Amino acid sequence: MNGTRLYVLAVIEHASRRIRVLGATAHPTASWVTQAARNLAMDLDDADSSVRFLIRDRDGKFPALFDAILADAGIQVVLSGVRIPRMNAIMERWIHNCRRELLDRTLIWNQQHLLHVLREYERFYNTHRPHQGIANARPLQPLPQPAPDQAPLTHLDIRRRQRLGGILNEYHHAA
Repeated sequence: MNGTRLYVLAVIEHASRRIRVLGATAHPTASWVTQAARNLAMDLDDADSSVRFLIRDRDGKFPALFDAILADAGIQVVLSGVRIPRMNAIMERWIHNCRRELLDRTLIWNQQHLLHVLREYERFYNTHRPHQGIANARPLQPLPQPAPDQAPLTHLDIRRRQRLGGILNEYHHAA
């Protein structure tokens, strides 16, 4: 890539820590953001998700139609305070983690490659990566059952699955 800046629009569910990457663009216009809101509302409706609030910043790229689309879906938009990143700390943490764990270690070629890398990270984040804030659960996976007998734990066969060329690693018990 030639140093072009790309903007990513993502949302996170605070209770489950499930991330949804809505898209990326070099030119985030009001119409692009509005279409992303429509897509989000449809996705949440299809998933039977009961989202009540969406916290967003005060960027001028969010038109009134963005808030209206979400209001029609039953989602109240809450504006974050000026220069108060802790008001949306969970999303700020995801941005930090995404940068540190993925984007700082990856050479992004174009918008399509960025979306591919972000979708892989989204899958990893939602299905494998444990989150301390929710008792080490994964957003889309149930908590594993505790082992009743500690004796077999000494003979575990753990396997590693690399994603994105080894940037992300998943570990699981071999069958």
